[in-house]
Amino acid sequence: MNPARILIVDDEAPARVRLRDLLDDCRETFPLLIVDEAANGREALDIVNNGAIDIVLLDIRMPVMDGIETARHLAKLDKPPRLIFTTAFDAYAVKAFEVNAIDYLLKPIRRERLLAALQKAAPRPSKEALEQMGPAHRKHLSIHERGKVILIPVDDIVFLRAEMKYLTVRTLAHEYLLEESLTRLEEEFADRFVRVHRNTLVARRAIGGFEKVADDSGEGHWVVVLKGLEERLPVSRRQQHIVREL
Repeated sequence: MNPARILIVDDEAPARVRLRDLLDDCRETFPLLIVDEAANGREALDIVNNGAIDIVLLDIRMPVMDGIETARHLAKLDKPPRLIFTTAFDAYAVKAFEVNAIDYLLKPIRRERLLAALQKAAPRPSKEALEQMGPAHRKHLSIHERGKVILIPVDDIVFLRAEMKYLTVRTLAHEYLLEESLTRLEEEFADRFVRVHRNTLVARRAIGGFEKVADDSGEGHWVVVLKGLEERLPVSRRQQHIVREL
């Protein structure tokens, strides 16, 4: 049996030391290799992108990127690692993990419970279950490209445009194709993006103003002027009220 390659993710160094000691105690019964440690979700994604990880012991509450958001990004991989969440949540919050069949370890973690979780090797949580568990606002969107997770900071996004079954995600530097629902993103980031067209959301902070331009028929219509980009985005008749509001 090949040893399971394990990544420890927790923002508190003493918690990582505790998990490392517990894993050492489990080693004779459950062959394992501790590959690395990370202090937040972004670091964890970088490590997973750079090599095969079988199991991630993933803390929930962390700065930079929390455990639930990290799990949602990992779920986009063709072969994502198995996840065991570690949490100090109260019993009510833990119930949500049980309802969604997501494995977890309640802190303080005991060797017997850790060993049982490792041996069970629970199925990877579904994307739907993770979305129900997810935070109100993600800090990043992500795409799966050549076996890696590429993060797109939400703060960098200028606009999102639906085209066929994909979304074009535009930043000042790059353009990405994303498989997500424009409507769901509008709901999730209602305070940060505004709909200017049935297929377009624009970051409020990226709007430099509006211009009225003439179309082929000679009638005028509004377009969005973007900060840092030459491209202009049309405002549909239904959404023209935002010109006054913004």
